[in-house]
Amino acid sequence: MNWVNALPPGGDKSYNACLVIVDRYSKTPIFLPCHKDDTAMDTALLIWNRVISHTGLLKNIISDRDPKFTSDLWTNLHRILGTKLSF
Repeated sequence: MNWVNALPPGGDKSYNACLVIVDRYSKTPIFLPCHKDDTAMDTALLIWNRVISHTGLLKNIISDRDPKFTSDLWTNLHRILGTKLSF
């Protein structure tokens, strides 16, 4: 999971970034248009609405150490799922 930023605005919502998720086993990429200034909650909702709701819960998620991934993203995603986040 990673972001591609600084894209020219496109689409009816002027997306300027893309969240890229690659299925580890099938190598199938999922490209999710987004905004580079999306919050952790925006990203959590994007993952929920466009990935988890179609594929089911993910067993593993591998990401880089982008501040969006290490910030409130996981707290918000667990809030949406109704699960508990433990460190």
